[in-house]
Amino acid sequence: MLTLIEDALDRFLNEDDGRPVVMLNLLRFQEDGGRERYADYLTVATPIVARFGAEIVYVGSGLPALSAEPGQAWDAVALVRYPTRRAFAELAMDADYRAKAAPMREAALAEAVLQPLQAASS
Repeated sequence: MLTLIEDALDRFLNEDDGRPVVMLNLLRFQEDGGRERYADYLTVATPIVARFGAEIVYVGSGLPALSAEPGQAWDAVALVRYPTRRAFAELAMDADYRAKAAPMREAALAEAVLQPLQAASS
């Protein structure tokens, strides 16, 4: 289950510089059809995400890890680009997303990590 840590989210939003952010999603699926349920989630979530100016940039299956401790390999990764940090927060709180897409995501995943990324300043 994806749990946003309130303090971390507050800090994330307070440090918003207005630049785009990419969310790296590390995904471990439920054993009994989680991958298929995640595909269904993407179908529902994609148009909702787009309403916030966000874009699902990449979704790919994990291959065997080349360098990782036991248990650190992931089934898949997803990259979602948001125009601002605020757009991410608005999506996370959106009633439509929370009612339709979020439960599908939770049912599909055994474990997930959500890591914000931002391009280095030049």
